[in-house]
Amino acid sequence: MKTILRLLGFLKPFWGWVVLSVVLSATTVFAGIGLLGTSADLIARAALQPGIAPLQVSIVGVRFFGISRAFLRYLERLVSHSVNFRLLAQLRVWFYGRLEPLAPAKLQDHRSGDILQRAIGDIETLENFYVRVIAPPLSAILVTAGMGWFVGLVDWRVGVALAGGLLAGGGGLSLLAYWIGQKLGAAHVRQKAHLNAEMVGIFQGITDIIAYSQEKNIREGVVSSLTAVSRTQRRLALGSGIVNGLMIFLTNLTLVLVLWFAIPLVNGGALEGYQLPVLAMLTLASFEAVNSLPQAAQLLRGNLESAQRLFEISDQPPAVIEPSHPLEAPAVHDTRLEISHLTFTYPGRPLPTLNEISLSLLPGRKIAVVGESGAGKSTLVQLLLRYWDYDEGEILLNGVDYKKMDTISIRRFLGVVSAAPYLFSASVRQNLLIVRPDADEQELFRAIQLAGLSEWLSALPNGLETWIGEHGQLLSGGERQRLAVARAFLSQAPFILLDEPTAGLDSLNEILLMRTILSLFKERGVLWITHRLIEMDQMDEIIVLQNGRIIERGNHHRLLTAGGVYAGLWQAQQRVLWSAGPELLV
Repeated sequence: MKTILRLLGFLKPFWGWVVLSVVLSATTVFAGIGLLGTSADLIARAALQPGIAPLQVSIVGVRFFGISRAFLRYLERLVSHSVNFRLLAQLRVWFYGRLEPLAPAKLQDHRSGDILQRAIGDIETLENFYVRVIAPPLSAILVTAGMGWFVGLVDWRVGVALAGGLLAGGGGLSLLAYWIGQKLGAAHVRQKAHLNAEMVGIFQGITDIIAYSQEKNIREGVVSSLTAVSRTQRRLALGSGIVNGLMIFLTNLTLVLVLWFAIPLVNGGALEGYQLPVLAMLTLASFEAVNSLPQAAQLLRGNLESAQRLFEISDQPPAVIEPSHPLEAPAVHDTRLEISHLTFTYPGRPLPTLNEISLSLLPGRKIAVVGESGAGKSTLVQLLLRYWDYDEGEILLNGVDYKKMDTISIRRFLGVVSAAPYLFSASVRQNLLIVRPDADEQELFRAIQLAGLSEWLSALPNGLETWIGEHGQLLSGGERQRLAVARAFLSQAPFILLDEPTAGLDSLNEILLMRTILSLFKERGVLWITHRLIEMDQMDEIIVLQNGRIIERGNHHRLLTAGGVYAGLWQAQQRVLWSAGPELLV
C-alpha cells in the first residue's frame, strides 16, 4: 500500500487531468451502452412494423451515440495518454535527480545494465499502472452504479443482478487475477531486469568474449535467462486466459440472470416485449467497463515491483551531504588546494583506506602520488572530486572547507584524466563541449592541437563532427586518452587530476603521452596518481603511499638517494624497461 500511495503522489500536479480522464472514460462507456441499447430498441420496435414516428427517438439516439462514442473515445485516449506521457517524463526527471547525487559512490555495487533497466524499463512498465490501474477502476465504479440504478428502474432485482455481475467481474475476478500474478509478475520484472543487465554487459564486452572464445558459454547463459523469462510469460498468459474465460462466463451468467428476472415482467405486462432485447444489450455493453480490470490487476504486482526497484535506488542517502547554505567559491585563478590530516574509511571496512594524508597543491606545482595497487591513490582522487565525504581532516580551497561548498562549485576547479575516461556515443565536438559548452571553434582546435591530435583530426572523414562510437570504441587507446587530455585542457580548471592516465598503453606511448600532459599543463597544478614511475624527475614532490599512509615524500633524486621503498620500485621498473628496450629507459 505504501508503494501505491507513493506512486499516486506523482499524480498531484495532474489531478485535474486525471479526473477529466475518468469522466471521459465513463461517458465513453455510457455512450457505447447507449449505442447498443438504442440499436436494439430500434431493431426490436421495427420488427413490430409501427409507423416512422415511434422510431424517431431510437434513430436519433443511434446517430447521437454512434458519433459521440467515437468522439469521446478519441478525447479519452488523448487526455489519458497525455497525462501518462507527462507523468512518465516527470518520473524520469525525478529518478535522474535522485540518481545523480548517488553517482558514483552509491552505484558502484550495481551493474550498469541494471541501472539502465531501472531508468528505462521499470519506468516504462509503470505506464500500465497509470493507464490501466488508476482511471479504469474509477470509471467502472461510475458505470456499475449508474447502470445498476438505470436498469433497476425496471425492477430492483434486475438492477441487483446487473450490478452484482459487474462487481463480481470487476472486483472478484480482479482479485483472482492479482493472486495469479502476485508472484509471477514480480518474478517477471526481476527476470527481465537480469536479462537486460546481462545483455548490456555482453554487448559492452563482446570483443573480449570473442577474443577468449567464450561465445558458447555466453550463449548458454543467455538461453537460460530467456527460458526463464519465457516460462514466466507463458504462466502469466495462462492465468490471463483463465481469467478472460471466467469473465466471458460471468458476462453470460449475468445476462441469464437479468433475463430470468425480466421475462416474468413481460408475461405480467410490466415490461414490453421489445424491451427485453434492449435489457440484454445493455447488460452485455455494461461489461465493457470491467473487462480490462482483471488484466490490470494481474499486471499490478509487476508494476509495484518496478516501482520498488526505483525506490530501492532513490531512497538511498547520498554519500555526500550538500550544505544547506554553501559558502561562495573562491576565484578560479590564484587558488590553493590543501589537504590536511585527511582520513577516510570505506563503509563496511574495518581499517581506513587513507590515514593522515597532507599535501599542498598550487598552480604550476606537480605532485606525484605513487604506490602499489590498493595503497589508496585513487581514493584520494575520489575524495578531491567529492564522490565521498572524508571522515577526519580537511580539504581546503583557498581556505574554504570542502564540506561548506557545493559540489558543483568544487568541480569547476578540477580537470580529470582517468585510466578509462568516459567518452560519449557522440561526435568529437560534443565530447569536448561537455566541459565547456560555450567554447568556440578556435578553442576546440587549439585543445586538439596541444593534445597532439591534429593529424588524427585532419584524417577523420567529418572532422569535429565525426562520431566516435559508444565509449569511443572507434578510437585507439592512445587517441581516447589524448581526447580526454584535450577535454581537461579545455576545462580551464586550475588543477588537473591524473588518475593512471597511461594505463593500458605500451611503454613508448605512455612516455609520449606523459610528456604531452606535463607540457600542456605546466601552468596548472597537477596531482598525478600512478604506479608507473616515468618522468618522475619533472615532479616537484613525490609522495609514496603504503596501506593508506605516507611513508616517504620528496623529489625524485632525494628519494633515490634515500634508498627506501621508492628507490626499490624505481629499480624494479628500470629492469622491466630494459628488457622491453633500452631506448625506453627514463
